[in-house]
Amino acid sequence: MIGWEFILLKSLFITGTDTDVGKTYITAGLAVSFQKMGVDVGVMKPFAAGSAQKKGYKSEDVEILLRAANALDPENLVNPQFFPIPASPFTAWKNLKTKPKIPLIISSFKKLSKLHDMILVEGIGGIMTPILKEYYVTNLIKDMKIPTVIVTRSKVGTINHTIMTVKMCEKYKIPIKGIIINNFDSGYPVNELTRDLKSLTQVPVLGSIPFINDMSNASLSKIFQKNLDLKLLLK
Repeated sequence: MIGWEFILLKSLFITGTDTDVGKTYITAGLAVSFQKMGVDVGVMKPFAAGSAQKKGYKSEDVEILLRAANALDPENLVNPQFFPIPASPFTAWKNLKTKPKIPLIISSFKKLSKLHDMILVEGIGGIMTPILKEYYVTNLIKDMKIPTVIVTRSKVGTINHTIMTVKMCEKYKIPIKGIIINNFDSGYPVNELTRDLKSLTQVPVLGSIPFINDMSNASLSKIFQKNLDLKLLLK
């Protein structure tokens, strides 16, 4: 690492206020940016769901994350379980009769943690997405023993979803490193949203990412370093 030798880095769990808030691209952007800052960062998506790609990795999200991190870790560690339907792990379990394997997820995370200084773990859906009965994304974060970053959007209604997400993290005693606003859909002026989220949640707002046309690593790095307080995430 360059410049961060004496900082004890912690892995981060990237969660969202809902599905389709852009967790994958936020995680990818963070991975690229940390690499540029000299951090040996790995990535993980414990559960992925949807249509499998015909070539390469089953999950397109996993491919995006590995490319961003410039990592060559085995797919079975980065994505221990893939469900070939767009559903929560719980629903996939009920429909496909394939039970989510929490010990496998934790074991894979520990193995990846030995290969890198920091692991960025992308969640599935929102903070209360069910994995097993009475076991949610919140429980998985607790079992991994890492803090979270909350990705929210800028459309009207996001305040409600963000406050609920923060409250659930507080209930489960999950440390929150900060909130990232993914400003890909309009509705709530970002300066007002930042002000209101800070006031209502008492959680740091790390910045806002604008809509991105160029998803190359060089573009992601430039945009993320310009718009986010990345050093706060490394403390």
